[in-house]
Amino acid sequence: METVKTEKYLNDLLEKTYDAERGYASAAEATEHVQLKRWLAEQGARRTQFAASLAGEIRNMNSTPETDGSFKGDMHRSWMNIKAALSLNKDEAILEECITGEKAAVEEYDDVLEHRSELPSTVVSILEAQRDEIKGTINEVKTLENIADQKDL
Repeated sequence: METVKTEKYLNDLLEKTYDAERGYASAAEATEHVQLKRWLAEQGARRTQFAASLAGEIRNMNSTPETDGSFKGDMHRSWMNIKAALSLNKDEAILEECITGEKAAVEEYDDVLEHRSELPSTVVSILEAQRDEIKGTINEVKTLENIADQKDL
């Protein structure tokens, strides 16, 4: 197993995880709905836990984890804020952007997991668990979006 490649894969995912963490924090700030705000904050906290797990694996390889998100993530959050501000149903717009971000995250995890033979089994287990949780989050967001669509959120 090549440690350098594993480190790169994990650092790329870590960077995206920081982006998701900040994205959920921005979304929580943008909504005025208390329950949605709480749910978004919980998702941000889960991404903080994901990041800690990924960073721990990187440190276990005697490497230094990334400490910041990406420029692309910053741009996505800016777009999310603009879209929410212009939308008639701000909560629905926020949730749509959450789905977009989470689908991109699943793709990132799938891309890394294509190289599972190059990764330690502990890393594969962590990545599969995180990816599967993100898939579950997408389904939750879709449910919340349907509720928001009915303006009952």
